[in-house]
Amino acid sequence: MVDPIRLDEQLCFSIYKAQKQFNHFYAQALSQYKLTYPQYITLLSLYEHGTMSVKEVGQTLDLDSGTLTPLMKRLEKEGWIHRKRAKDDERRVQVSLSKKAEQMRDEIYTHVGSCMRLLDLDKVNYNAIKDQVDTVDEKLSAIPDDALM
Repeated sequence: MVDPIRLDEQLCFSIYKAQKQFNHFYAQALSQYKLTYPQYITLLSLYEHGTMSVKEVGQTLDLDSGTLTPLMKRLEKEGWIHRKRAKDDERRVQVSLSKKAEQMRDEIYTHVGSCMRLLDLDKVNYNAIKDQVDTVDEKLSAIPDDALM
């Protein structure tokens, strides 16, 4: 008989619990801006890359259009972004930051950055953990869907 792996020994459970904690953390950190975590990372992507198509934003964030479209509608309604059809291809929607988003960028960076300092991780440990999580993500992505069937 095979000894089962205990729940508290499961890497997936540790990542799951940490992800729940991050969700709570970011909900608190972003509440004053009335932003959700997916909205926040959308803004981060636009801050980093500038105007992009909805498809490009989706690829950057690994989000499908079914998730991205309502998210962007809310961001636009709240004045964070502008969406408009590309002149050269009406099917493509371009997303850009609003003046509000540009003006709030440094404040959001400072606020969320100060919250991240609460983790009390130095740069070396922070980067090591991130690299390890990225490695797990890469390895999971490389597993074919039919491998577990």
